Amino acid sequence: MFTRRHFFKTSAAAATVLTTKSSAADSFFNIMQPERLQTRPRLRFAVCGINHGHIHGMINAVKQGGGELVAFYAAEPDLAAAFAKQYPTVRQARSEDEILEDSSISAVLSSGIPLDRAPLGVRVMQHGKDYLVDKPGIITLEQLEEARRVQRETGRIYSIQYSERFDSRATVRAGELVAAGAIGKVVQTIGMGPHQMNIPARPSWFFDKKYYGGIICDIGSHQFDQFLFFTGSTEARILSSQIGLVHYKQYPQFEDFGDTTMLGNGGSGYVRVDWFTPDGLKTWGDGRLTILGTEGYIELRKNIDIVGRAGGNHLFLVNKDKAEYVDCRDTVLTFGRQFVDDVLNRTETAMTQHHCFLATELSLLAQKHATVIL
Repeated sequence: MFTRRHFFKTSAAAATVLTTKSSAADSFFNIMQPERLQTRPRLRFAVCGINHGHIHGMINAVKQGGGELVAFYAAEPDLAAAFAKQYPTVRQARSEDEILEDSSISAVLSSGIPLDRAPLGVRVMQHGKDYLVDKPGIITLEQLEEARRVQRETGRIYSIQYSERFDSRATVRAGELVAAGAIGKVVQTIGMGPHQMNIPARPSWFFDKKYYGGIICDIGSHQFDQFLFFTGSTEARILSSQIGLVHYKQYPQFEDFGDTTMLGNGGSGYVRVDWFTPDGLKTWGDGRLTILGTEGYIELRKNIDIVGRAGGNHLFLVNKDKAEYVDCRDTVLTFGRQFVDDVLNRTETAMTQHHCFLATELSLLAQKHATVIL
């Protein structure tokens, strides 16, 4: 049985290893490269469910947008103690309800156990608050249907933090270049999400897909968001997908490989994710994205240039005028400010609700209908 306490203790070890590797490689995650904070808080927000270290990047993003973290709740005493030490001025709530029933709190953030994330989001929206959740934000089609229904009824925001776009300076810069017409009309995206296995640091739930949804649902979810964003697709369908347990046969409920092809009304896409990043790489995964346009292409090496420049956020642009390396270090991350704007103004500048749910639906359909390979 996988208890919440076991989840936290084993996840903490994994987070420590991943943070060390990411820091050495100048990770794209926002927590490593904070923006200038807003001088005056514009809304009060809380955290509920802190079982994954991504919560700190999410908190930083909302703070940068003008949010003030005022309360948190964690069911696990050891997890709560560690969080309270890092955020000593933030009030620790005695229960989830204490946060949900506080009318002064406008938004709730969560990086709880993946299985629990969507049900919490439903409760948050039913209490008149907006919700920002770590990926995967929803792990079954049934959860998605319920989240969509409650979102329509309440009009609240259900947002998923797709950090490979929102917290990647190279990806943000690529979006600016595409919008400016640097490569013409986008035809296709190819997203690669390789990850390092690092078995000793992994919790038991990591090896059972009923807790995280499967490889395409989990680490593949970023790629569907980027496909929709760069192709401008508002409708899409899965053409084919496959999943497999190719190498780690000692974990029969695990998946270590998956890929998908899809077609949208703005272009096509291919996704490949795996757990085969070798230990010799100085980061947790060589995340890559290729954006093919009618007049050029952009290639991103998000975390590392394996034999070249130091750090992360490497962007290469080729079009009819030039082939160049683009420095993304000064690119401003805008998600936090836009999310806070959307909460305050009831707008959709960070990400539309349709986009959020469609990216999730594509990942879930690809996962559910994938051909199993051996």
